[in-house]
Amino acid sequence: MANAETFNPLKAPGALLMALEGRAPLELGATLAAWPLLKTAPSGDGHAVIVFPGLGAGDLTTVPLRNFLTAQGYETYGWDLGLNFGPREGVLQKSIDRVQEIQQDSGRKVSLIGWSLGGIYAREFAKALPDQVRSVITLGTPFAGDPKATNAWRVYEFASGHKIDDAAMLEQLKVAPPVPSTSIFSRTDGVVAWPLSMQKESTRAENIEVNASHVGLGFNPLALYAMADRLAQEEGKWQKFHRDGWREWFYKDHARPSNRYF
Repeated sequence: MANAETFNPLKAPGALLMALEGRAPLELGATLAAWPLLKTAPSGDGHAVIVFPGLGAGDLTTVPLRNFLTAQGYETYGWDLGLNFGPREGVLQKSIDRVQEIQQDSGRKVSLIGWSLGGIYAREFAKALPDQVRSVITLGTPFAGDPKATNAWRVYEFASGHKIDDAAMLEQLKVAPPVPSTSIFSRTDGVVAWPLSMQKESTRAENIEVNASHVGLGFNPLALYAMADRLAQEEGKWQKFHRDGWREWFYKDHARPSNRYF
């Protein structure tokens, strides 16, 4: 007997959600307006944070995020490889080398943040370098299911030259890194179907929902605050995000999703 997902396969976000991606500039404006409040977010301890951009994007798109984290007390870095057109020849190795070099230069473990496709890199690099990575944060990253439930998979195949129908690879992507990891997602994401960004929660894996567009996740004020909170935890004493006090009004304590998404 076929299961429910056979009849109700996960689909890419529809036209309405795609149209709502146009609100991204408003999210940037909200961040600028909320800057004094964002500055009250937990401060960093100076460890290095590397930010990986999304598909077709470069370090310019992560400048607001990196500026915020720098102001909070982190040593921030872009990925320094131009536009992200997927895992083309040499890209993954150069990125791994960069993570290792920054970790060795700082003498401390580094945290990795990845936006959309960049989050795939961050998770996989943490799996490859668990002794050098402190934590991972992803923003709207499609790691938990059929990548065709996005509105970007054709662009990815064209830009990278890679097909996305490798079953073994897709199963590998679902596995959480062996370090604390946080997936920040939005149910109103117009590019990635939100269940693709849900990881099975554990003592070192969590999901945080925010109200954001996919394009605006990297400078959405709620996402920025959540990232600052997660990065500020003392190394080796990671705990899940607390939704007490004012946070309960902005961060949903969502029900655990169905196992069919894992």
